Amino acid sequence: MDEMVSWCGPPDLETKFCRFGEGLSLSDGAVIEGHASVFGVPDAGGDVVEKGAYAAGLEALRRSGRAVRMLWQHDAREPIGVWEEVREDERGLRVRGRLLEAVQRGREARALIEAGAVDGLSIGYRVIRAEKDDRGLRHLKEIELWEVSLVTFPMQPLARLGKGGVLPAAEPEEAAGAAVAGLLADALAEARQLLAEGRRGGKGGSAGAVIAAGRMRGMLT
Repeated sequence: MDEMVSWCGPPDLETKFCRFGEGLSLSDGAVIEGHASVFGVPDAGGDVVEKGAYAAGLEALRRSGRAVRMLWQHDAREPIGVWEEVREDERGLRVRGRLLEAVQRGREARALIEAGAVDGLSIGYRVIRAEKDDRGLRHLKEIELWEVSLVTFPMQPLARLGKGGVLPAAEPEEAAGAAVAGLLADALAEARQLLAEGRRGGKGGSAGAVIAAGRMRGMLT
């Protein structure tokens, strides 16, 4: 689910959280590297970041001399390091930075990463331009990036750091298949609930189940 954040930034800043993770580790001490966002793959909130969505915003940051912040769990009161490289590659938004161990939360973050308790990345951003498709997915065409956080639950399942601080490669077909499987599971659960309500005499239960089934068919075509 999208969540609004109150801080010294735009009032419509969005962040995302979702349970998922594999082991996140560090390399060269406190250096971290990975993808904070992956192109073309629906996240748990139904958003799809399109290739090139970050380009204009990153260029504007470079021209103004501003930087993307590294925060702890999207809390603007807790910067924990610096991102030294933030760029688009063929796969998504690639970031590389270092934790500041002079900061208490930076030291704690390193310990939690090494223990496997924290293993995700998440972006704080403002949508400049987006379009919805006939499946209800929101395609983000242009994004103004404000920060990239270390988080416990990233909304984008592939947004994490892997062994040695490098995100392991994943086949696009596998990533897309996993995302579609999650959407189908949600639609199936909704259909079952609506059918149960129909059997109990609830109004609109059977009709709602038909609609949910139609949604599942649309995902498969």
